[in-house]
Amino acid sequence: MINEETYCIDILTQISSITSALNNVALSLLDDHVRHCVVRAAQTDGPAAEEKLTEAADAIARLVRS
Repeated sequence: MINEETYCIDILTQISSITSALNNVALSLLDDHVRHCVVRAAQTDGPAAEEKLTEAADAIARLVRS
């Protein structure tokens, strides 16, 4: 779009749409991870559970910062 000299506002609108779509994908992946991997690890307890919880918390923190 830039090479085609598209109007700046139109480019910004597309960037906003793409950002929103990527955020939705990230949230969906995080939800799936928590519902499956974290729950499964928590049911077995032990170090794997703690690792998965930390992993999920770190992922949430990264999403919140972005």
